[in-house]
Amino acid sequence: MARNLQAIEDYYVNQGLVGDKLRQAIEEDSEYQEILRSRKARLHKEVEIYDAEVGKYVLSTEKDYEILTKIRQLENKNLSSSDRELIELIKTQLELDWRSPILGKLDELLGKYK
Repeated sequence: MARNLQAIEDYYVNQGLVGDKLRQAIEEDSEYQEILRSRKARLHKEVEIYDAEVGKYVLSTEKDYEILTKIRQLENKNLSSSDRELIELIKTQLELDWRSPILGKLDELLGKYK
């Protein structure tokens, strides 16, 4: 049975890999890369991806593209500073290592309420 992208990523995360080490393991995983290439080719036809986003975001599911599309729509609005901060945090969820920004934000909040 073929694994999906999340199952492959979970395998490496469970091995203790995060950040650059996780990215390197996934980049070297031929099964992951083949699934990703196939999916991205199909989804790129639907949503234009900017050069800066290509290496930064995983964008491996339809929901990732939907999130990015909605982020773009919101970024063109006159948002409050707290809403802009929320959008920035949401964008980190499209990154391979989305856990680190979440932990950083949680640490920031813990420090604020000490």
